[in-house]
Amino acid sequence: MTGSEDVYDLRGLNCPLPVLKTRRRLADLPSGGLLWVETTDPLAVIDIPAFCTEAGHRLVESLSVAGGHRFLIERA
Repeated sequence: MTGSEDVYDLRGLNCPLPVLKTRRRLADLPSGGLLWVETTDPLAVIDIPAFCTEAGHRLVESLSVAGGHRFLIERA
């Protein structure tokens, strides 16, 4: 992380909440804004990339971390 990105902690939430909450949070960011999303939902590795593709956002990075995953999303 470079320090200029927001971090959105969605650990403990299950599908579909991580995607729904990510969508709402991204709506508040300017185009090109970056958001780190942290989740423990195992389906997030499918759902978050699919959401980004569908909504036109760019999935910059996807990391496997202890207990879950972390995604860096650039808002369209």
